[in-house]
Amino acid sequence: MNTIIDFMKRNYKIILAVVLLSATLFAFRNNSTQSVNSEKDKMLLELLTFVIEKGHYSPAAIDDTFSKGIYKDYIQALDPSKRFFLQSDIDEFSKFETQLDNQLLNKDLTFFNLTYNRLIKRMEEGKNLYKDILSTPFDYTIEETFNTDYEKEPYAKNIGELKEKWRKQLKLSTLSSLTDRLKIQENKEKGIVDKDAKSSSDVLKSAEFNDDLNYSKNDKSSDGKPKTYEELEKITRESSLKSLNEYFGFMKELTRDDWFSIYVNSITARFDPHTNYFPPEEKERFDVSISGKFEGIGARLQKKNDFTEITELISGGPAWRGKQLEAGDVIMKVAQGNGEPLDIVGMRLDDVVKKIKGPKGSEVRLTVKKVDGSIKTISIIRDIVEIEETYAKSSVVERNGVKYGVIYLPKFYIDFENADGRDAGKDIAAEVESLKKAGVNGIVLDVRDDGGGSLSTVVDIAGLFIEQGPIVQIKSADRKKEVLYDRDKKIEWNGPLVIMVNSFSASASEILAAAIQDYKRGIILGSKQTYGKGTVQNVIDLNKFVRSSSTGDLGALKTTTQKFYRINGGSTQLEGVSSDIVMPDKYAYLKMGERDGDSAMPWDKIDPAPYTTWKNNANFDKAIAESKKRIAQNPQFKLIEENAKWIDQRSKENVYSLKMDEFKKNQSAIEETNKKFKAITDYDYHLKFTSLPQENEAMKKDASLKEKRERWHESLSKDIYVEEALNVLDDLQDEPVIKKSVPPVAMKKQKLVKS
Repeated sequence: MNTIIDFMKRNYKIILAVVLLSATLFAFRNNSTQSVNSEKDKMLLELLTFVIEKGHYSPAAIDDTFSKGIYKDYIQALDPSKRFFLQSDIDEFSKFETQLDNQLLNKDLTFFNLTYNRLIKRMEEGKNLYKDILSTPFDYTIEETFNTDYEKEPYAKNIGELKEKWRKQLKLSTLSSLTDRLKIQENKEKGIVDKDAKSSSDVLKSAEFNDDLNYSKNDKSSDGKPKTYEELEKITRESSLKSLNEYFGFMKELTRDDWFSIYVNSITARFDPHTNYFPPEEKERFDVSISGKFEGIGARLQKKNDFTEITELISGGPAWRGKQLEAGDVIMKVAQGNGEPLDIVGMRLDDVVKKIKGPKGSEVRLTVKKVDGSIKTISIIRDIVEIEETYAKSSVVERNGVKYGVIYLPKFYIDFENADGRDAGKDIAAEVESLKKAGVNGIVLDVRDDGGGSLSTVVDIAGLFIEQGPIVQIKSADRKKEVLYDRDKKIEWNGPLVIMVNSFSASASEILAAAIQDYKRGIILGSKQTYGKGTVQNVIDLNKFVRSSSTGDLGALKTTTQKFYRINGGSTQLEGVSSDIVMPDKYAYLKMGERDGDSAMPWDKIDPAPYTTWKNNANFDKAIAESKKRIAQNPQFKLIEENAKWIDQRSKENVYSLKMDEFKKNQSAIEETNKKFKAITDYDYHLKFTSLPQENEAMKKDASLKEKRERWHESLSKDIYVEEALNVLDDLQDEPVIKKSVPPVAMKKQKLVKS
């Protein structure tokens, strides 16, 4: 949910004040006899406290209430399932519950050191517990239950109780997997293949240790006969053991700095949910996410035990172009140019990534074990890698003789380092221009699940659809108001427009939707309201405040420095943007918005900015009314609403039987209900979506891009929300669209849905 603003342009006074004041506070050398890590941690706490207090829009009081919030968030982050700490640990920790504000101001690490050392000890003990528990079969005939509502469950009083927690948690996980194995084997014996069947693990809320559900390889005896119950039970425990070994292997890779970052972010989160500390590696990942590009070879990696495996080659990247690497290859060694190869087996994944990434034009040599078992050394010249999924894309669809365009924007990306680099504003303008050339009569701009990005790109995008005028209002920490305008009189698109949103459309997405709504330029269609993030963050490099580099890279701080407001004066904070046309949403009843957090900033209102609403919208109110009628009468939307209520009900059911017969009975009931809702995913309104000409040419050379676009086009043809957006575009046309009869296949599908 990150909205990053061009802070050098808008907040230079605040940042300059922080930099100047920090020169006297932090320009010191480390003369302490304590460890470098400890000094770095203390320096980090001092820096964060100072920068937040001076630069945050509305810094919280650092008092006992603040301290209690840190304590709660941090302990929960360390042990969310209460499977490590004992009640005696919590009793010891709780003495610090109201002291963390003072420890922060005094740069005291006592509480962190205590909890960190205790956690490491308890995790080592946990390894022995799960190995012992999984060494013998579970008895699934006993009447017992397990509650997965960990927040309300007490901590174990002693190691015996803790082992019992582990036993029940692991029993639930293995019971879920074993039930699936037995069912798959039973269906195979009957010759039944149900690709769409929900597994127990799909319908079971996470017990955290479900093993990989890959049952095809090991579920037959060496003679080809089905395995016995005892054999399947043993395989299930072995799979669970393997998953846990991998989990603890990952946890072991976490350093003290990683855990300290969790503590620091428990502090920053008390100011507001979007003030975060970025350790160096996380800052780099954030930069990649906001720009959509990085320098390297273009391969996604994952850790498997001690090995680093390639999971995907990024289309267009150097590794993809070289055609020597493939998914499944295991990287054994890494060499820089002609340097000596370094064995990376057992190395942390983050450290492996650092070795492989590097500046454009440099060489890296990878020694890999190929999928076929051969060992090969592959030379790759690093380059700029663009993550295609980050960028805007568009599609064309024709129905009833009318063409429409759909643009999907996953985030409001920008390259802060390169003014000529890609940004969402320029890319959306290009997509709109291409759609105009394709002869579309209306555009759907889809910002569902778009968590935000650069504010400057929002202004550019909104400006494509209006003549000129204010787009958003901003108030900074000094409470001075600034209005950001579109000053370009050119209107790139003056035809019918629909903006699609959902409850995960946040920040920059909400600014765009709010501006379009206030101008009455287009219709907002989607969830009841958007996420409700009405604040602006700046990313501040903490290394700029320190003369000495002996502590290493300190990372960065993303802190809230501004609030933004609609041009009508209302804030989007907490309330979000209410859709003109509210569509049933299967997550409608779950609490996942900004308003559901406990440290969110409040809603407020300022004076409106002067603006003139769009005049060419004679069919605006009629289109909204017609859509509401369709939605109310549509059996598919009624089913989605029913599904939403069922999901909400299921989210409150946390107690599971650990007796196999009872578990199977309960899961069967859930699966039967799921069959009813299967019509939601099966829905298809049978329209053909196609790419624009330039993309069609690119797809001829790029099979990966072709596959991704075909999947997207297929998903569009099954998306009832997109279908209704197209219906709204029909209703917005100056001339009524003559609807053709429903194709026989689609009619058949509709009848199935109604039943």
